Amino acid sequence: YRGEYIINWCPRCTTALSDEEAIHEEHGGNLWYIKYPIRDSEKFVTVATTRPETMLGDTAVAVNPNDPRFKKLIGKTVLLPVLQREIPVIADEMVDPKFGTGAVKVTPAHDPNDFEIGNRHNLPRINVMNGDARMNENAGPYNGYDRYKCREALIKQLSAQGLLTKTEKHTHSVAHCQRCDTTVEPYLSRQWFVKIKPLSEPALKAVQDGKIKFHPEKWIKVYSNWMKNIRDWCISRQLWWGHRIPVYYCQDCENMMVRREAPEQCDKCQSTSIRQDEDVLDTWFSSWLWPFSTMDWPQDAPELKYFYPTSTLVTAPDIIFFWVARMIMAGLEFMDGVPFNTVYFNGLIRDIQGRKMSKSLGNGIDPLEMVDKYSADAVRFSLLMLTSEGQDINLAESSFEIGRNFANKLWNSFRFIGLNLEDDTIENAASNKFMDRTDRFELSDRWILSRYNKLIKNITENLEKFKLNDAVSNLYSFFWREYCDWYLELIKPRLYGDDIEAKKTALEICLFIQRGLVKLMHPFIPFITEEIWHHIKTDEEPDLIVSEWVTHDESLFSNGAEEEMLMLQQLIGSVRNIRGEMNVPPNKKARLLIKSEDSYELIMQNDIYLKSLSQVEEIEMSADIEKPKYAASAVVNNMEIFIPLEGLIDIDVERNRLEKEVSRLEKQIENTEKKLMNKDFLNKAPQDVIERERRKSQAWQDNLEKLKANLESLTNSD
Repeated sequence: YRGEYIINWCPRCTTALSDEEAIHEEHGGNLWYIKYPIRDSEKFVTVATTRPETMLGDTAVAVNPNDPRFKKLIGKTVLLPVLQREIPVIADEMVDPKFGTGAVKVTPAHDPNDFEIGNRHNLPRINVMNGDARMNENAGPYNGYDRYKCREALIKQLSAQGLLTKTEKHTHSVAHCQRCDTTVEPYLSRQWFVKIKPLSEPALKAVQDGKIKFHPEKWIKVYSNWMKNIRDWCISRQLWWGHRIPVYYCQDCENMMVRREAPEQCDKCQSTSIRQDEDVLDTWFSSWLWPFSTMDWPQDAPELKYFYPTSTLVTAPDIIFFWVARMIMAGLEFMDGVPFNTVYFNGLIRDIQGRKMSKSLGNGIDPLEMVDKYSADAVRFSLLMLTSEGQDINLAESSFEIGRNFANKLWNSFRFIGLNLEDDTIENAASNKFMDRTDRFELSDRWILSRYNKLIKNITENLEKFKLNDAVSNLYSFFWREYCDWYLELIKPRLYGDDIEAKKTALEICLFIQRGLVKLMHPFIPFITEEIWHHIKTDEEPDLIVSEWVTHDESLFSNGAEEEMLMLQQLIGSVRNIRGEMNVPPNKKARLLIKSEDSYELIMQNDIYLKSLSQVEEIEMSADIEKPKYAASAVVNNMEIFIPLEGLIDIDVERNRLEKEVSRLEKQIENTEKKLMNKDFLNKAPQDVIERERRKSQAWQDNLEKLKANLESLTNSD
């Protein structure tokens, strides 16, 4: 329908905007208190306003009917300052008695709330501005002034006349044009609208009833709140581009015609003097038809039958109102069904300081440049690793190193396997032939197969729930830490040993998991995984992009193998830590003494893991072992472990190094503690600086305790 309403108007773009295109920002401004003389009286009524220039279009002063301060004023007349126009004092429930003085100016042509008050009280609408935000002839002596110049001059005149009682600071929300950031003017204009309530109610119900699911679910509340408070949609724009509104006017009899094609003559008077409406449609008016208009709608096309409704819409939440909500409305109205059943809202990409990327700030990152530098896979993977569900990303160029390093690791793991491949390895891995030799499985095989199958289940569930970041993070952790750092290292003795069957079993399990991993990674890093797949697939298998998704096998879950392997990993980790802290050279083999009554069989059956991964040549285990002189120690799962250091390091040199390091750390801790006890520092320094100093002190304390324990190990205590 066409009507005169208050719309958002951009004076720079000289076009109407929808409510969603008017972006509100908090601004520090002023609240001016202006006296309006009461007719036939020496008294005044004072009103407060943030936009004094619009007072030239006032047609009333309004008060709340329940406000006792103004009971006697209702029905009286006041004089509009400067223009001396007589305007009534009216009572309306919309007036907030707590704002300003409790009395407000009513400008129906320049404020949406005033427009509604004006309708209820049959007030005239006086527009005092042109489309470029310059004052018009209705502004009297300020005709031709820019709106802000008018404000400045008007305040001076009111002050000179003694009608400005006071000015106070006031923070309020100001609308800006989404395109050019110009302050938007609420403006009375004749525009085209869509009556939105009949469309919004079924669209709201579709989401509330679960016909359309939002991920994350928090956006349901935002969507519902907007739908419940929605106003009619202004769809006409005064722009040079866009779809022209299909409305035609007879210039002889003013008959209005709505046509898909331009009429040759007026259907009322047969005149051929026809003019099309100059306005164009809001771009979102075209976009809300997208799910079906792209497939030959309104024709009954086979593509439309096949693809409507689709399954999932992936978009950013900043267009939830512009596009998502309106597509839902249009789908229900024109197709009698929702356009999709799921909406996934991804986060926005911001710079490392959390600012939106923009040309004016010069803080943008060109994704094509990042693809050239790091690869498309690295860009995709990095973004997925960095974003939690629906959260914005603070992005720096260095962030893409995450994806690049992961892709390099994947390629290197494939090359490692490729160096050991034999003629039938791929066929056997593809057909799970290694499962015929479960009696030859080692603990590491049972452990990795259990962890791998649990990974498949975890990733599949996360993808189904749209928890993409969780899926990628779990995949990263398994591949890098469990598969590469542990399993590939654990099988090296078999790969390079003399037992052919043991090598075959390890290699086939390794390749079986690598094949599954590239399938799991393919949605996230499609290019490198497809390349690797063509090296490790059989001739009969299809390309990776059309391969079936992997499924987990719960019969291979083994909590027992995982617990046993965890204990061995902790033991290996402790030995490695001791070697590192005590500066034991990598090429020197150590003796490992374990004091415990438990786990003897587990450790001795898997001593090859300890020997190969922690550079141990001899393991001794007993409940009666005593700590030798000059030995480093640790406690792991109720086991006390000792590593004799004589012969591994120069005891005197290492003791001297540790004493110096202890002394250095003690001084650092002392200086930091003095700073943290200084009242001036605590009162003046920012809280994050204070917290950083406390964290540093705690980290140094932890290191100091370790150094002292190591120093004690080197102390001669005969």
